[in-house]
Amino acid sequence: MDRIAVLIPCFNEAAAIGKVVTDFQRVLPEARIYVYDNNSTDGTGEIAEKLGCTVRREYQQGKGNVIRRMFSEIDAECYVMVDGDDTYPAENAREMCDLVLHQRADMVVGDRLSSTYYQENKRPFHNLGNSLVCWSINHLFHADIKDIMTGYRAFSYRFVKTFPVLSKGFEIETEMTIHAVDKNMYLKNVVVEYRDRQGDSQSKLNTYSDGLKVLLTIQRLFRTYRPMSYFGIIAALLALIAVAFLIPVLVDYGKTGLVPRFPTLIACGFVGMASLQSFFAGLMLKTIYQKNRQDFEMDLYRVTEEFQRKMKDRAQTD
Repeated sequence: MDRIAVLIPCFNEAAAIGKVVTDFQRVLPEARIYVYDNNSTDGTGEIAEKLGCTVRREYQQGKGNVIRRMFSEIDAECYVMVDGDDTYPAENAREMCDLVLHQRADMVVGDRLSSTYYQENKRPFHNLGNSLVCWSINHLFHADIKDIMTGYRAFSYRFVKTFPVLSKGFEIETEMTIHAVDKNMYLKNVVVEYRDRQGDSQSKLNTYSDGLKVLLTIQRLFRTYRPMSYFGIIAALLALIAVAFLIPVLVDYGKTGLVPRFPTLIACGFVGMASLQSFFAGLMLKTIYQKNRQDFEMDLYRVTEEFQRKMKDRAQTD
């Protein structure tokens, strides 16, 4: 079990990976650096191997698939995850690790948006997308996360071993943030200086397709983690539609004693029934969600005991 593990997911980052590795070797000399090569064709893995990193391959394409493999294979007291594109400074890594190791933070977020991101990033729709995602999650989940999409984070053992990775691509950052908020994990923000990609380094994030996937992920997780709110909103909208169309029918009936728009009345009845169904679906799913939360807490106890056992084994080995 490592004291500190630096995790670097990479896909065609030969232009920057050497500097990223040497920077983290300088700032965290005691850390073990893992580079996971995700089908690179430019020699990224070979460069990292020459610098003394532990290099492993992940053949399922996508950042989410890489992180899933990393989290399942590596045991460490503290994990630092950083992109291999040299956009994040290694100098903040020590502070982030100290928050995990000494203040028992479960996830430390490297906050780009509070520093130089909007000045350095040359893709304006990325700026808009980051702001939209941050606003959405903070309002839907009552959180105060400063940067949702950052690729620079530190994690505790218990976060890594209890986080179910479901996303395959860049929406993974959104998923882990919402998971941490929902499960009442201890979160900290550290402001980091962001610098845009240099030279031949190219971003793999597609502004539109990946942005849509992130928004759909937020919608999916809001439905999963806040079922009463999600289905309650649908129920309220359906009820509002039913009442809006029903009022003219009732007015006509009050004046004449007749229902000239009988199809409208029938439609209002069905829409009202759909509203009730949505409301009770939310109630049932909320009960299931509460049971899942209880199961998670029990799983958290198991992971904590496992971590303590591994720490004792490491101490005996040392």
